[in-house]
Amino acid sequence: MTAQLDPTVQEFVDALNANDQERLFAVLTEDATMSDDGVERKLAQWTESEIFGSNARMQVESVGDGGTELLADYTNSRWGSMRTSWRFTIRDGRISRFETGQA
Repeated sequence: MTAQLDPTVQEFVDALNANDQERLFAVLTEDATMSDDGVERKLAQWTESEIFGSNARMQVESVGDGGTELLADYTNSRWGSMRTSWRFTIRDGRISRFETGQA
């Protein structure tokens, strides 16, 4: 992988892989929003179900758009392994929105 993730996005990935909820929410704005497969989701519910409650892990495969977009092998105990795309919007050094879905 030659392109690097934006440092804020890298912190999100690292927090997700460490299953560290406090660290992940620290990188998000208080009003952060997200969507999964094009459907708006409640951030707290989604992260509990898809990340923290299901031992999620993300292996980044490629990076684009200045480090704010990525393709990853995403694995959790709920769905198994799948290829996913992620797009992040950064505001004032924190993530204000992310969109994910199957790639």
